Amino acid sequence: MVDRLVHSEANARRIAQVETCFGSSGQPLTGPGRVLVGEGVLTKLCRKKPKPRQFFLFNDILVYGNIVINKKKYNKQHIIPLENIKLQSLEDNGDTGRRFYQPVFRSRPRELRNGWLIISPTKSFAVYAATATEKSEWMAHINKCIQDLLAKGDKRPMQEHAAVWVPDSEANVCQHCNRTKFTPIQRRHHCRNCGRVVCGACSSKKYLLPHMSSLCVCVLTQYNCLYRPQHHMSSLCV
Repeated sequence: MVDRLVHSEANARRIAQVETCFGSSGQPLTGPGRVLVGEGVLTKLCRKKPKPRQFFLFNDILVYGNIVINKKKYNKQHIIPLENIKLQSLEDNGDTGRRFYQPVFRSRPRELRNGWLIISPTKSFAVYAATATEKSEWMAHINKCIQDLLAKGDKRPMQEHAAVWVPDSEANVCQHCNRTKFTPIQRRHHCRNCGRVVCGACSSKKYLLPHMSSLCVCVLTQYNCLYRPQHHMSSLCV
C-alpha cells in the first residue's frame, strides 16, 4: 500500500498540509519516496506533566509537535529517523522492565494507560494512547515501517540511545546523593546519560555524548548511573 501512495496526488497533498500546519517554524517534509502513513494525538509524558502531542508517522521518519490549534496549527516540530527508533511496551502498572535501563514511573497519573516507550539516540520518552487498540495499531505500524525501511539495506540503526527522563514529580530529593532537597532555589537537573533527577552539585560535570548532541551535556559526577548502557559508561560519568 505504501508503494502505491509514493507518487499519488493524495499523499502529496497530505504532506503539504502537514507542512502548512507547522508553518515556517517546521522543516520541509516532502521528500523522494516519502509517504504519510498515519497521524493522531498521543499523550507524551513530559518533564513537568503529561501533554497531548500531534504525531505523524511517515515511512521513514516520525514527526511530532505541540498542538496550537487542532488540525490547523502545530509548533516545536521534532523529527526522528525511523531506523534509529526502538519501541518498548509499558505495562499499565508503570513497570518498564528496565530493558533499556529506565526507571519505573511510580507517580504516573492513573488515567494514563496503553503506553509505550519511544527510544531514540537523541530523545526517548513515554507516550500513551486513548485505547489498547490504538496502542496496538500505533506500535504495529511503526514497527512495520522500521522493518520495511531496514530491509532496503541503505539504513543502519545507531546503537546508542538517549535515556528516558524521570519526571520532576518523581523526585523530592536528589536521586544520586539522596541528601539535597529540591526547592524553588535548589533546582532539579537531569543526568543526560541515565535520566535521573539530580542536584546541581551531582551534575556539575559535562561529557560529550555524540549520539545526543555535538555539545557537552550534564552527567553525574560518579560511576553509578544505575540505568546506564554498560558498554560505554566506564568513561562517561566523570
